[in-house]
Amino acid sequence: MARIGVAGAGFSGAVIARELAEAAHQVTVFDSRDHVAGNCHTVRDPETDVMVHVYGPHIFHTQHRHVWEYINRFGEMCPYRHRVKATVCGSVYSLPVNLHTINQFFGTAMGPAEAERFVSSRARRTVGAPLTFEDQGLAFVGPELYEAFFAGYTAKQWGLEPADLPASILRRLPVRFNYDDSYFDHPYQGIPARGYTAIVEAILDHPRIEVNLSTPLMADEAGGFDHVIWTGPIDAYFGHLYGRLGYRTLDFEREVHSGDVQGCPVMNYCDVDVPYTRITEHKHFAPWERHDGSVVYREYSRACGPDDIPYYPIRQVREKRQLLQYLGLAEASSGVTFVGRLGTYRYLDMDVTIHEALATAAVVVRALAARSPVPSFAIDPLA
Repeated sequence: MARIGVAGAGFSGAVIARELAEAAHQVTVFDSRDHVAGNCHTVRDPETDVMVHVYGPHIFHTQHRHVWEYINRFGEMCPYRHRVKATVCGSVYSLPVNLHTINQFFGTAMGPAEAERFVSSRARRTVGAPLTFEDQGLAFVGPELYEAFFAGYTAKQWGLEPADLPASILRRLPVRFNYDDSYFDHPYQGIPARGYTAIVEAILDHPRIEVNLSTPLMADEAGGFDHVIWTGPIDAYFGHLYGRLGYRTLDFEREVHSGDVQGCPVMNYCDVDVPYTRITEHKHFAPWERHDGSVVYREYSRACGPDDIPYYPIRQVREKRQLLQYLGLAEASSGVTFVGRLGTYRYLDMDVTIHEALATAAVVVRALAARSPVPSFAIDPLA
């Protein structure tokens, strides 16, 4: 039996803690916040009884059956299909861009094949593969749809001009030439009936797991354990030796209303002169419930400061150079494994987080059983 310290009580830390505890190791989990579940934290609003996604909405979707079975092991997942609307120049459209969006935007009544030919005719081709977000957008949907739905929203979200962002950001956004307006196409989709925090609490409910909230695990305390799982920022572990890695953070303006405010869970605001990126209405994330009141968040994106919650890793040229320096320090370290969104400096959906946490836990368990060195990374952070 090894004594394991886990920095962070989000999905990465909780899943690994559970797997190690079930492998007969003693695990102590630390989190600087006063709750588990990290940015997935949910809580009942005392005024309306609406389940609120405190740090912004989280929709569980996955192609991995084993991940779906894993999360269902710890709580009931209710079916939920995410649908997003967008306000552009005073009109409301469906996202992702689909056949209804295209016909509404251009005032046409095209069928799938005709619409695909139409959009293709307006696309701007580049020599070679598109390098920037702007190149990709213009090659993807042409100038009209790009300017309406992608350019302004992206500039607000990232604080950078689309011409300065990599094309890879846009590659994962689909365009559909049918009327399917479901935001995700994974076979398994849902939201926990009792919220994400209850799920993570259940994962951590094990006799060999001790949870310490409002208590961060500091890097210089790692020596008190046989091994440490670090799900916090990788640069923080090394005292920001090469500077702070860049993130975007979010600010929320919270409002409580009666009735139904916007009729959908998420409304994007794509016009660049609107300062916020979207408005979320939380009762629509639990359509199986009924509430007279409503909680809405108006969401703003900005650069992340030292005291802010990091949400989206920037991973531009400067940050990638810093990351390589921190990866070198990590590989030279012993007694610690880095994992998760902050530990590997990558944006990860919840299902990928759980998938990688299970894989990391398996590697750690095998290494501890063999009394061999535990690797600094079980997942390649550059992948």
